[in-house]
Amino acid sequence: MAKILSSLNNTIIAGFVLAVVFVLIMMQWHDGGFSNDTGWWAFFFRWLHVLSGVMWIGILYYFNFVQIPNMPNIPDDQKPAITKVIAPEALFWFRWAAMSTIVTGLILAWLNGYLVDALTIGLMAGGTAKASAIGIGMWLGAIMWFNVWFIIWPAQQIALGMVEADDAAKPAAGRKAMLFSRTNTMLSIPMLYCMISAQNIF
Repeated sequence: MAKILSSLNNTIIAGFVLAVVFVLIMMQWHDGGFSNDTGWWAFFFRWLHVLSGVMWIGILYYFNFVQIPNMPNIPDDQKPAITKVIAPEALFWFRWAAMSTIVTGLILAWLNGYLVDALTIGLMAGGTAKASAIGIGMWLGAIMWFNVWFIIWPAQQIALGMVEADDAAKPAAGRKAMLFSRTNTMLSIPMLYCMISAQNIF
């Protein structure tokens, strides 16, 4: 077990193997066995959507609850460990988790047949409260995704010295990235409420 858990790759592979094992066990409990229909694929993409979202929001909260507040407490000679090693790696997983979350969310909405209703926030004829809730959540998620890819990531590249820029531009870029990261943290609260309420209230 220690050999598996000592490697992140092995740990992730083991997690997926366990998921497959549990799927096979649950298939035995289900009278109909495995059903390769739209409902199963909708479930599968919901699982991927939640998995991606946990990664995305988890790293967003790490930045805002742990890294940013504690950067002033780190001695200057130790800050390169964060800015040159940890932050670039975290930003890689952060932006691709955001991409995976929005792609799997759109596929899920399409498979479940509410993509248009959600994108129009349930305002079209026959729209429901559930479509409005999931639609608002989807639009908030889309704004957050846009912020990650087109504002936070370009600004962080400047702030961390990953692209050529004047030294004077780095603090401004860092502040811009921080403010939009805080914007995403703020939006994540109503976004998650809308997503969960659509599944459990309406």
